[in-house]
Amino acid sequence: MPTAAYLDYLDRLEAEAIHILREVAGQFERPALLFSGGKDSIALTRLAEKAFRPGKFPFPLVHIDTGHNFEEIINYRDELAAHLGEKLIVRRVEDTIRERGLHEPGGKYPSRNPLQTYTLLDVIEEFEFDACIGGARRDEEKARAKERIFSVRDDFGQWDPKRQRPELWNIYNGRIQKGENVRVFPISNWTELDVWNYIQRENIKLPGIYFSHERQCVVLPSGQLLGFSEHLNLDDTDEIVNRRVRFRTVGDSTCTAAVESDAASVHDIIQDLLLAKVSERGATRLDDNLSETGMEDRKRNGYF
Repeated sequence: MPTAAYLDYLDRLEAEAIHILREVAGQFERPALLFSGGKDSIALTRLAEKAFRPGKFPFPLVHIDTGHNFEEIINYRDELAAHLGEKLIVRRVEDTIRERGLHEPGGKYPSRNPLQTYTLLDVIEEFEFDACIGGARRDEEKARAKERIFSVRDDFGQWDPKRQRPELWNIYNGRIQKGENVRVFPISNWTELDVWNYIQRENIKLPGIYFSHERQCVVLPSGQLLGFSEHLNLDDTDEIVNRRVRFRTVGDSTCTAAVESDAASVHDIIQDLLLAKVSERGATRLDDNLSETGMEDRKRNGYF
């Protein structure tokens, strides 16, 4: 076993994340791991295996399904949960829309991402989760860079960036009042490149959508390529092309653009990232660009 002085940077990041996961298990009664089927939450399941095997995870996997997900992601989600032998809880935004009488989003690229908040808060209340673990990272977006690793939410699920707790010497304060919950980010200090280097080191299998493939895409006015989907409300004038693309991040198919790439392996993707000048969300997520504070506004209202 290498001593701390000989740990490389991935070992250090891994050790920190495992420590955080074990802190969650020790401090909370009903935690959950929010699992999207994306690379970050997949990396979290590998970290959870290292933290708790040969025992079971001390939390279920929870997926908030918008109904606009890529088919590859849904298939991978089910396969991974079965492989791990862990409990998977799925709650659908479509059911929330019907039960709460919410309005479906309109426009050409109708994203249900803002409506996920209602479903997430409902599932937290249903199972009385007091901590929700997720794969958000500080390098992704400026609002996420403001959050602590243990991020307290009030009994309405709202986040107040001014109500942050100090986190000194890897000491995390999970004390909450009844009705409150904590969002926990074990890989908050990782970068996109760190995640891919970890995936390569651990030989983690990913959905094929992350690697170069042929796909029908809609060319947006910005020049971005949005994967063709039945959920888009296109006009006759919209240009549809076949391109060789991959996805850097995975969200709703209606708001997550692809990038042109020939990267067919993890090694190839890492080489791409070494030359990238735009963050993954900045390059691909349409919903983050609705306003200067788009992500922060959603987080204040309970979004993950």
